[in-house]
Parts: sequence; structure tokens; C-alpha cells
Amino acid sequence: MGDGFTHPYVPNAAPAPRRKLLDAIGVDDVTDLYAAIPEALRVEGLLDLPPALPGEQDLRRHLEETVARNRSCTGSWLNFCGAGCAQHYVPAIVDEIVHRGELLTAYGGGTYSDHGKNQALFEFQSLMGELVGMEVVSTPTYDAGAATGSAVLMACRIGGRSRVLVPESMSADRRAQLRGFTKPFATVETVARDPGTGLVDLADLRGKVSGETAAVVIESPGYLGPIETGAAEAAAIAHEAGALLIAGVDPISLGVLAAPADWGADLVVGDLQPLGIHMYAGGGNGGFIASRDEARFVAEYPSILFSIAPAPGNAPGFGFAWSTMERTSYDTRHDATDYTGTTQWIWGIGAAVYLSLMGPDGMAELGRGIMQRACYAAERIADLPGVAVPHLAQPFFKEFTVDFSATGKTVAAINRALLEAEIHGGKDLSGEFPALGQSALYCVTELHGAAEIERLVSALGEAVR
Repeated sequence: MGDGFTHPYVPNAAPAPRRKLLDAIGVDDVTDLYAAIPEALRVEGLLDLPPALPGEQDLRRHLEETVARNRSCTGSWLNFCGAGCAQHYVPAIVDEIVHRGELLTAYGGGTYSDHGKNQALFEFQSLMGELVGMEVVSTPTYDAGAATGSAVLMACRIGGRSRVLVPESMSADRRAQLRGFTKPFATVETVARDPGTGLVDLADLRGKVSGETAAVVIESPGYLGPIETGAAEAAAIAHEAGALLIAGVDPISLGVLAAPADWGADLVVGDLQPLGIHMYAGGGNGGFIASRDEARFVAEYPSILFSIAPAPGNAPGFGFAWSTMERTSYDTRHDATDYTGTTQWIWGIGAAVYLSLMGPDGMAELGRGIMQRACYAAERIADLPGVAVPHLAQPFFKEFTVDFSATGKTVAAINRALLEAEIHGGKDLSGEFPALGQSALYCVTELHGAAEIERLVSALGEAVR
């Protein structure tokens, strides 16, 4: 390749267009663009990268070999790992719609150029609003963690406060993401987990909430699976102190669980992944924020909102367009209170297709089926010698913890044995929650029938011997 090589995958890499671009901005060399970066922060020399793959066939072969190293979750393989991204059934019509070229390739668009996409996202907002019991829903954020971070900042701005209380059982990844995102504006503190029930310790919450608390975050179902039966009381405690209640939910549970608006939530966040989105390596997630239609909430949304309006004059029909755009970083730029940019709009359209296909009755049937399967699996696993399922008497949704401490085996060893049986076991919690001992988080969805659960139980029985 040598000097003068022009890479086929790098836009404007040829000498002539590159020179034209540099001349247009008055720069002699591309390295001048990095003059503001201190020398101490620059990498000396070249990165230790493998040779370039200039041929398309070489690149394709490399990617296929890389993908082939993955272990499947389909066919003869079973997957019982969730912890934020779970394996649900995706109806064929969802894939058919989201892969349509006019939706898959539509990016920014505008009022006059993207009527179909604008309406699809408006329908997404409407369907999600009905599901969570709120009138206003954001377009999709990057994931539920990003939605939680933005909701916390919204609460801080609305109340003029800076303390936020979150459950001790929140995932370590989510808590780290939240702290990193809100660090300049909020202090994140944890509320203890009641070891007897696995739920938020309401006495500890009452002792920690104060006039400086901007928001209390309650997750139901929680990261470890339990349904927070004291969520309404937690909301009342937050409201007594003048704080907002942010509810983190799994939207696929809301066919059987009360909408968060019904038990006192002010802001609702969650991930769209269960609603017709496949698991992907590093993707397949999209968050949302929802609230009541009140000016104090709407004014603080960082994300784009779609609205509907009748056609002007006597013209028939309606139009769909961006609403109150001055809230967003698109308009306020460096003065923005939060950032919104390229996110996961395509997943919002997929979720809208999924929800419209399922309907209220379908979501209720689905939720009941998941709970029944999860309860059956937990009871069968708890019957294994030396294996315990804590808080089995407490209601939970699709995930639950399994404690292998009494077997003398580590979760890592058990999961290795399960892989030999073509089963992905639960997420190892021993590093994230040391107090739980050798525990794993198992996830059971509508894809797991009696035969699949019995196969897991049999493999676990062999693994713990």
C-alpha cells in the first residue's frame, strides 16, 4: 500500500478532496486540527493495529469468522441470562416493518419529508403512554440507563435540588452510568435493600429522604426480579418531602402490573428491548421517559417530542411534527441543559408495531405466561439439593436470584458446566453483590416452556453434584 494509499472505506481520503476540504477551512495540514489537544494527551507514534483489509471479500471473511465465534441462543441452545437484555419472541411483522427502507434509512428528515416516520413515532409515544399511564413520552433514548440519567436531571431542575436516592439493588452498571452522567449536578445515594424481603427498605428510605432530595428512584420489577409491593408507599414518602418519584419499569410487565402512574410515579423510565427488539451484540436497547402532560415536565424533556395537529384552514387530515423544539440541544446548542442526538428511533417504531399487534389482551396474556413460567422454574430449581431461591414467597416477574453457596460450587463453574449442555446460565452476581454469596440472576420469558425449564433443571442438577 505505502504512501498515497487511499482507503476505500474512508470518505474524502483521496488527496484532492482532502486538500479541498482543508483549504475551505484554512488549514494547511490535518494535524493542525488537533493543536488544542495537549501533547501529554496525544498518542505517540502509530497504534498497534492489524494490517488493513482493503478488499471487500477480505473484510467479509474477517467479519464472518469473528461472528462465528459467538455462541447462539437459538436452535438447540437455551438462554436463561437477562440482566437488562433478555430473549423475547419477536413477531415476524415487526422485522418486516422496521426493515422497510423508508424507515430503516430515514435519519433526521423534517415536517415535509418524513410524514410516515413522524406518524410512526407519534404512534409509539401514544401506545407507550397508554401502557405506562402517562400522556407524554419521549422518543427513544440510547437505553434505560440514559433515560434514567436524563429523568434525574429533569427532577433536579424542576425541584431545584441535587440529592437522588436509588435502590441498593440497582445494577452496578446502571448506577455507574447514572453517577457518571449526573455527577456535575446531582449526588446519588443508595437506599438499603431489606434482606428479609429483597425489597427497598422503606424505613431506610424515610430516614434518608429530605428537603434536599430531588427524586427517589424505584425499580419495579427490580434488577434482581422482585415486584416492589411498597412502591405506592415509597411514592408517598418522596412526595411528603417534596421530591419526585421516578419509576423504572419493564414495559412487558405492564399487562399484568399496575401502570406506574397509578401508584404515584411522576416520571417513568425503562427499556424498549422486550417489546419486539432482538438481542444484539452491544445493541438492541432503547430507553424512554414518560410523564404527565404538565408544563413543568414537558419544558425539561431533553429529547424530541412528536405532536399531532389538524391541517390548516379547511383542509382535511392531520400533520405530525416536532413539538416545542426550543427545549432541545438542537436549538439551545452549548446552552442546553441536557443532550439529545442520534438515538434509537428505529426501535421505537418496532415497539409501536409490537404493541399494536399485541393489544391490551395480548399484553395481559403474555405477562401472565411469563410470571407462570418464572414461578415454575424458580420452584423447580429450589427443589435441587443445596440450591436456594431467596424470597420465593415474594412476587417477582421474569427474573429471580438463585443461591448456589451451599453446593460448594461457584457460579462460574456451574455456568461452564451449563455451556457444555448448550445452556447459557444466569448472570453471575458474586462480584456485583458479594453479600448474596455464589448467586446468579436467572431470566425466564415466554420462550421457555416446560420442556426447556426441565432441561435447565436437569443440567443444573448435574452441575451442582
